[in-house]
Amino acid sequence: MTQAPQFPGASVGTRSAHAEQLLEMYRRMRRIRRFEERASELYKATEIPGFLHLSIGQEATAVGACWPLGERDGITSTHRGHGHVLAKGLDSASMMAELMGREAGTNHGRGGSMHIADPRLGIYGANGIVGAGLPIAAGVATAAKLRAAGDVVVAFFGDGAVAQGMFHEAVNLAAVWDLPVVFLCENNHYSEFSPASEQHRAPLSARAAGYGIGYAHVDGNDVLAVAGMLTDVVERLREGGGPVLVEAETYRWHGHYEGDPERYRSAEEVSAAKERDPLIIARRHLDVAGVDTALVAAVDEEIDKEIAAAVQWARAQPEPAPETLHDFVAAPRTAVPEPAPAPASGEIFRSMDAVRLALEHELKADPSVFVAGIDVGAGGNVFGLTRGLAEAFPGRVRDTPISESAVIGTAVGAAMAGMRPVVEVMYMDFIGVCFDMLLNQAAKLRFMTGGRASLPLVVRTQFGAGRSSGSQHSQSLEALLAHIPGLTVVMPSDPADTYGLLRAAIQDPNPVIFVENRLQYGLKGPRPAEDHLVPLGRARVVREGTDVTLVSWSRMVQDCLAAAETLAAEGVSVEVIDLRTIAPLDRETVLNSLARTNRLVIAHEAVKDFGVGAELAALAVDEGFWHLDAPVTRVAPPPVPAPYAPSLERLWLPSPDTIAETVRRIAAV
Repeated sequence: MTQAPQFPGASVGTRSAHAEQLLEMYRRMRRIRRFEERASELYKATEIPGFLHLSIGQEATAVGACWPLGERDGITSTHRGHGHVLAKGLDSASMMAELMGREAGTNHGRGGSMHIADPRLGIYGANGIVGAGLPIAAGVATAAKLRAAGDVVVAFFGDGAVAQGMFHEAVNLAAVWDLPVVFLCENNHYSEFSPASEQHRAPLSARAAGYGIGYAHVDGNDVLAVAGMLTDVVERLREGGGPVLVEAETYRWHGHYEGDPERYRSAEEVSAAKERDPLIIARRHLDVAGVDTALVAAVDEEIDKEIAAAVQWARAQPEPAPETLHDFVAAPRTAVPEPAPAPASGEIFRSMDAVRLALEHELKADPSVFVAGIDVGAGGNVFGLTRGLAEAFPGRVRDTPISESAVIGTAVGAAMAGMRPVVEVMYMDFIGVCFDMLLNQAAKLRFMTGGRASLPLVVRTQFGAGRSSGSQHSQSLEALLAHIPGLTVVMPSDPADTYGLLRAAIQDPNPVIFVENRLQYGLKGPRPAEDHLVPLGRARVVREGTDVTLVSWSRMVQDCLAAAETLAAEGVSVEVIDLRTIAPLDRETVLNSLARTNRLVIAHEAVKDFGVGAELAALAVDEGFWHLDAPVTRVAPPPVPAPYAPSLERLWLPSPDTIAETVRRIAAV
């Protein structure tokens, strides 16, 4: 009799136990195959809207890779992720409803085929952005390492993602931090429409060696081979091993997307690949193990019925109701009362002290908080703001490589895995380097998962013109960030608010971009009580007045106060409002003031065109203030990059004098 194949990682047991495991693997593969076959049919019948990317032919990799994983272990996936999430344990009925855009779908119809996720099952998202799951996986693995519970993460990606910068950043960060993550490449030999030979010159084995991590190759069409290898790899990671790059060679039978004319490959090539059908290979293993063909046929029938029932159930579910359009964009905030001002006669501290003290307070109060960024550990940040925190909180204040996408992606993944990361982007200008992780991941994942993903993270950064830092280190980009639904954008103007707003941001259940002005790090003010919290999304009237409403934020508030003081001596009463939070915008405070003064001036450091000032001007018109006593006016730099030469920078940047002159003119109308 032929010797049955051994299953690595399985406990010593009987041939029968081994056969049962094989049959279960086959069942999971058959579920994926039938699910996707029906999805293809439903797409052609227009019952599934949007894009559809199928993994038919790759089932063995998904099932084998997820075989050794428990519920607490995590996976991240790709735009071709049905097989991965089904293999990890997601039910086929809610998935089918999700593909059909129904309210009962896995993510309430908000994600669709490319964005299915359920962090409760360790499924941290299929992803429509190539390579984006890799930094997120590093974040989930960071959470696992900090908890030290032996959990691991498998990050699925295609061979095309190897050309993405996010791949390199994530693998390097995982190597530096020794994270428990398997980077599993499903090499199906095509990057969308291009063969791998046209996309890469270095093999994955060489890339792994370059990052100093392990590498393994496996036949991705043989579920036993994949499960055996991954069982060994996962066990090593549970025991403290670092990241491993696994290359599973496989082949997708369908095009890049449903409807793809597939002019880039021949029918003969596809037909030849189908001879190594993962299900046929699994059936051979079942034959060798002595499994009765009737049992295999019974599994086929069982899965056919399951998927048929899933389709029938999904069809019967309603679409999302119109009144739910705004659901899941942001998590509800706990109400925070406006705090009493710090006593003027008390201790004085600086904005830079406020940042460090707020971080220290939250690190002490909540073990799920950690801080990460370039040189925030031993170096204490480029401005010394985090000095001493790494020693006080070992392992929880972490230096990163210069890899902004990996840093923000790590925050996204760690937040979804239950942590509260506070990560730093050294200069606000650098958000362009990692914009996908803000635009498409942090901001949208709660919405696209129908509320299943939680994103309590803070991205600290700083800006500030006026010191000849030039066009790439001086930009005020809050309008760019505020335009993205799902992000909260905070810009404090004084030390007490810096402390209270940063603490509130860390405690908030939503992704917050916390923007400090580096020219204010030395600004002094009264130190508030240790429990001082400032509500997010609420502006503050910092000076009352009756003639003109003057709105600003960040450092420009101090210039507005100086201008208001000058104008008061001339008999002009100016009400100064500090927005504090740019998004969500506190419209009520601005409109209430405008109703009293009937004049509005906005001053900001960002260039005038398409800025937050324009939004405030539109707000006044939208709310019926067309009968104002004077035109709404903005004081802001012209649409020119921040100059380097001090003479030009002074001309470009508003000052207390230019603000006062504008308000004086408006008050006189």
